[in-house]
Amino acid sequence: MGQPRHFGRHEVSILHDGYFEAPSGVLTHVAGEQARRETVRRWGSQTIRIVVNCFLLRGPDGITLVDAGTGTAWGEAYGHARTALRDLGIAPTDVRRVLLTHLHGDHALGLVDGDLSYFPNAEIVIPAADLAHFADEAKRTVTPKARQGGFDIAAALQHLYAGLIRTAEPGPVLPGIDLVALPGHTYGHGGYLIEDPARSLLLWGDALHLAAFQAADPEIGLAYDLDGAMAANTRRDILARAARKGWAVSGGHIEGFKSVRESGSGYELAGT
Repeated sequence: MGQPRHFGRHEVSILHDGYFEAPSGVLTHVAGEQARRETVRRWGSQTIRIVVNCFLLRGPDGITLVDAGTGTAWGEAYGHARTALRDLGIAPTDVRRVLLTHLHGDHALGLVDGDLSYFPNAEIVIPAADLAHFADEAKRTVTPKARQGGFDIAAALQHLYAGLIRTAEPGPVLPGIDLVALPGHTYGHGGYLIEDPARSLLLWGDALHLAAFQAADPEIGLAYDLDGAMAANTRRDILARAARKGWAVSGGHIEGFKSVRESGSGYELAGT
């Protein structure tokens, strides 16, 4: 965990939960197979290794998390966000709310502790479109098996956090925090904009997984995007907005806080 930064009403800390690894074959490109192969070649490694983050917000409304990591669900290489909270003296019962960007395991499984809720007092805020999709069992049947985890997560959270789930539409979710729709990675995927008169911070979830690579060419995606073309359009749009508005950005797989600027036909991220 690096040094916290202040944005608006909140002190924001990045909690490192672990590293995710996958073969480079999961890379995709909107332009088709030839472009995908060239993308894999340019990546230059047989594997992709990316950080897994969630975020701690301290503010006048108490302790808020943006995403929750994996908990113990993915083994000992993950779950370090829980340790970081414990080292900061924050107990699971101290967390007042968790703002989820989407219902994938590396963002939501940290809410689950076996057959119990890990944050028993927390309100769980979920983008309405994401919960609507993953709570619809009819959609499970037309979703590839490897992409069905969100349906199980939705069912678990609705059971474990019954009465504590609030769905959110794009717009204000808390004073000074807006949900921003970023569809494509999942159909209801979103980010959270922490407003600050000087410089706002966008926590964009999985809008980008590979910071420099996808910023330079927003048409590069990963096989985990449910709609690759939609995700690419969202990626280009949010990079343009962040650059135009001067937002600081970070996300589930971004190292540190970054700024965005135009570079040729794409963008680049720099430390901020």
